[in-house]
Amino acid sequence: MGIIAVPLGYLLTFIYNLVGNYGISLIILTVLVKLILYPLYFKQIKSTASMSTLQPKMKALQEKYKNDKEKLNEEMTKLYREEKFNPMGGCLPMLIQFPIIMGLFTLLRNPMKYIADDKMLFAVHQSFLWIKDLGQPDLWILPIAAAIATYFSFAMTQQLTGQNDMMGGQAKSMNLVMKYFFPLSILWLARSYPAGLAIYWAGGQFLQIFLNIRMNKYRAKLKEEQELEEKRKRAEKQLEKMKRARMKG
Repeated sequence: MGIIAVPLGYLLTFIYNLVGNYGISLIILTVLVKLILYPLYFKQIKSTASMSTLQPKMKALQEKYKNDKEKLNEEMTKLYREEKFNPMGGCLPMLIQFPIIMGLFTLLRNPMKYIADDKMLFAVHQSFLWIKDLGQPDLWILPIAAAIATYFSFAMTQQLTGQNDMMGGQAKSMNLVMKYFFPLSILWLARSYPAGLAIYWAGGQFLQIFLNIRMNKYRAKLKEEQELEEKRKRAEKQLEKMKRARMKG
């Protein structure tokens, strides 16, 4: 991920030259990256949430055509077309986000390996708030904050995407384990890596919580619109039936 870490290092250096504080530079970098990736995240969540709302219809088709795979694929394609849903819509944004996130992780884990500016050698060891050296691990406060933010962010993302509703028993149990195991892993990692990396992760997760709140409002609005659309379609079908009955009469 060094290919991505190097340009991110230039960006971090540029921000530092403007503000003159490494801790604040990390926070600004975190916000910038989150805002840049937000449209991709929005598209990913929208696609996954749409999949959740389609689950009942998909299960009904799978049950109806369980012995006819060709017809099932045909009806599934028809359903996707009618609902304007792309099954791969949530994958591409995630694939684009992942290298950028890993590039940031690589950069902040060992910043001087990817930053050419010599003055950043001293910057990465600056103090910030209660942290005496951002190049060294903060053993408790930041790791705990990062773990708590990760827990709520992960739980809210699960709720947004409706993952638990789409999963079976074993997968649902695994997801529940991850809900607690992942934050604990972040707690352990944050105590091992430079505090600058922990600031990025904790700040990013807290920002993610606010983005998830925004997305939750959008999903509620989307669900309301879908319910209204379903009612409209049912009403049109009912009117069509009434017209046909009158014509026969």
